[in-house]
Amino acid sequence: MPEVHATIESFRAALDAARAGGATVGFVPTMGYLHEGHGSLMRAATRECDLAAASIFVNPLQFAANEDLTDYPRDLDRDLALADDCGVGHVLVPSVEEMYPTPILTTVTVADITARFEGAARPEHFAGVATVVAKLFSLVGPCRAYFGEKDYQQLAVVRRMALDLSMPVTVVGCPIIREDDGLAMSSRNVYLSPAQRAAAPVLHRSLVAAVDAAARGERSVAAVEAVVAGAVAAEPEAVLDYAALVDAATLEPATEVSGHQRLLVAARFGTTRLLDNIAVTS
Repeated sequence: MPEVHATIESFRAALDAARAGGATVGFVPTMGYLHEGHGSLMRAATRECDLAAASIFVNPLQFAANEDLTDYPRDLDRDLALADDCGVGHVLVPSVEEMYPTPILTTVTVADITARFEGAARPEHFAGVATVVAKLFSLVGPCRAYFGEKDYQQLAVVRRMALDLSMPVTVVGCPIIREDDGLAMSSRNVYLSPAQRAAAPVLHRSLVAAVDAAARGERSVAAVEAVVAGAVAAEPEAVLDYAALVDAATLEPATEVSGHQRLLVAARFGTTRLLDNIAVTS
């Protein structure tokens, strides 16, 4: 089993000692309730680095007052078993008091990239994400940090933060891991009713259909986005939040279907909000 650390001090000391001995460190920050998507990140860290480490912390800063902080699913024993299976050597499992021993007065914000999409829907979210990730990067030290592409805007925010602040961290994006029916794996999938779970793969199907349209020569951004919106609208269990074609690096809205882009979608299934995305290259 991995060595479990309740304190920042012991976790930092273990990783510093590994680097002092010449080891490279791979780091996977998580909020727990791990699934195979997280497993793919941990295995990448194990494969590409000498030592893999992870954190499990449900970060209150990234939840609004009406969101699911207290109900967020947790299963530490299962999480540690998966980390062990993936070859993770050290896991930080801090309390809120350990991470934030005093009321936090310093926050990290990333402009522009956070202005739309998830940032508009959840105004406090990305400042909470950037702040906790900056703190984790600070205590972990030089490393390769692994994030899934499912939360694509989050990945872009973390990459820009690490670049702007000259952090000694290489941010690595890893492919989305999907269920057999195409649904992107997410800890929040557990909230779906059977009917909602059966309907949720519409997100992936809609993205694939839109990519097919682009591959056949469609160059209208509105038309490509309409493929996604139309497919989601046809599913009674789903309520579309947005479908947007954006530049893959900056997340600026596209003006034509051209170059390296990302097609983003978010929709609600009851009270559960799911995200998905797909690369569009032309």
